[in-house]
Amino acid sequence: MTDVIAQRDAYARNTEGTVSRVEETPQGPGVALDRTVFYPGGGGQPADTGTLRRGDGSTWAVMGITRSAEDLIHVLETGPVELPRAGDTLTVEIDWDRRHRLMRTHTALHALCGVVWRDYQALVTGGNMEPGSGRMDFEFERMSGDLVGEIEQKVNAELTAQRDVRVKVLPRDEALAIPDLIRTRINLLPEGIREIRTIEIVGLDLQADGGTHVANTREVGRIRVTGYESKGRINKRIRIELTD
Repeated sequence: MTDVIAQRDAYARNTEGTVSRVEETPQGPGVALDRTVFYPGGGGQPADTGTLRRGDGSTWAVMGITRSAEDLIHVLETGPVELPRAGDTLTVEIDWDRRHRLMRTHTALHALCGVVWRDYQALVTGGNMEPGSGRMDFEFERMSGDLVGEIEQKVNAELTAQRDVRVKVLPRDEALAIPDLIRTRINLLPEGIREIRTIEIVGLDLQADGGTHVANTREVGRIRVTGYESKGRINKRIRIELTD
């Protein structure tokens, strides 16, 4: 089983990991490691990219992550360098600039969710992000420029309030007893999961979430709403981006 350091320390940029096996994936050759700083993707957040490096100087670009049983498979860019071998100890390093922008974006989207739920009681129907930009879909019947301008102002006020962001892992029953923890119309957490990871923006938002976030909203900076659109009778999309 791969030890996924990102789940408990989003600021870890590198580690050493041992190759447990090499295998071919639909995306190309890949290696399983006993530990990694890579986030595998999920919940709308893309997987990390970065590099693996061996002591002899051999380096491989990691283009993405896939899962195989309980292991994370680091999918490698193909090239003339031979693949790592089982038993190799590698330096595992993420593209930190890209990760940190994803962390800032993810926390900004949670701030957006917190404002929309607190002030408009609208459930989330979907979401996605890239480094520096993202979108969330909500159960709004109507959407207008005035409304999204109001939402943008409120979100930025919360981000500049310098709210701490806390990560906890709770037993399933305890987590699901928290009012409004699940903000989607359908509870998407598989029944087999006995522990649930939560992300709290203190004083604003608390949700079940597996992704990476900054430690305080001041790291996000400010956002702007770049567009909104209707995706159905009670399904409206809001697009945001970081301002820097």
